[in-house]
Amino acid sequence: MNKILRTAILAAVVIGFYVAMSAVYTVSEVEQVIVTQFGKPVGEPITTAGLKVKLPFVQEINPIDKRVLEWDGRPSDMPTKDKLYISVDLFARWRITEPLQYFLRLRDERSAQSRLDDILGSETRNAVAKHELIEIIRTTKDRTPLRDTLLTDAERDLNMGMLVPIQKGRALVERQIFEAAAEKVRVFGIELLDIRFKRINYNESVRPKIYDRMISERRQIAERFLSEGNGEAARIRGNRVRDLNKIQSEAYRDVEEIRGAADAKATEIYAKAYNQSPESVAFYEFTRTMQAYKSILSEGTTLVLSTDSDLFKFLKGMSPDGRGSRR
Repeated sequence: MNKILRTAILAAVVIGFYVAMSAVYTVSEVEQVIVTQFGKPVGEPITTAGLKVKLPFVQEINPIDKRVLEWDGRPSDMPTKDKLYISVDLFARWRITEPLQYFLRLRDERSAQSRLDDILGSETRNAVAKHELIEIIRTTKDRTPLRDTLLTDAERDLNMGMLVPIQKGRALVERQIFEAAAEKVRVFGIELLDIRFKRINYNESVRPKIYDRMISERRQIAERFLSEGNGEAARIRGNRVRDLNKIQSEAYRDVEEIRGAADAKATEIYAKAYNQSPESVAFYEFTRTMQAYKSILSEGTTLVLSTDSDLFKFLKGMSPDGRGSRR
């Protein structure tokens, strides 16, 4: 009898402990709880952390995160107002502010992410279709670019190096998407905190054409710089040839002046040396004539001279045996 009683008491204690454990639950600081009974919410959402009590076996708890959550959309292709297809990648931050509304409409985070995909994707597509690409890429309309100092006046007149004027800019486009989407997600008990463009790129089908056009534009700029460089190189080479010719002509002039002065000095010395007497003058005339013979006469040379030629007068006075003869 005592054994049966002890078994019954032990069973009652175990059952009581299990029932107590089923009736007690804890709420974390980062979550809020919806209590449901047979699948329907019971009472108000529990948003304070601590130890809570519910009906055992009948009621269930449904934890809902109350931290800031992340939405990271997949890149999506869409056209702009100027008919350019681009790939837009977004991200957003959101949180659950009305857990009961959220639970009744969405139940879990997976459904919320799917609904955000639809709403944010749709609003982004509408906003992109209303604006040109430059409005989505440029952050603000107050940006002042650095202009190329090598641009010519004609290129400046064509506004090369100037940014295309915009009306809004990417920040205001993001604000438009945020305001439109925030109204639509509020009915699900969700507060949209922020939305931003992560990446904007050209569509794969048009990207090669865009790159080819960019390469062509850069090639034109490179060819302009190359032509300017070739012109500058030609100018430098022309100046070099001009300076070289000037230096050579001046050097030649100096050489000729020095040579002329040397010849004049030598002539002066010769004149002083051979002008001492009539005999020295005759000797000088004879030696100079002999040097002239050596310069103008060579083997096989035929020379026709008149009998009164200065060159011939010494030849007339020579005998066949090489001795001089008197006239």
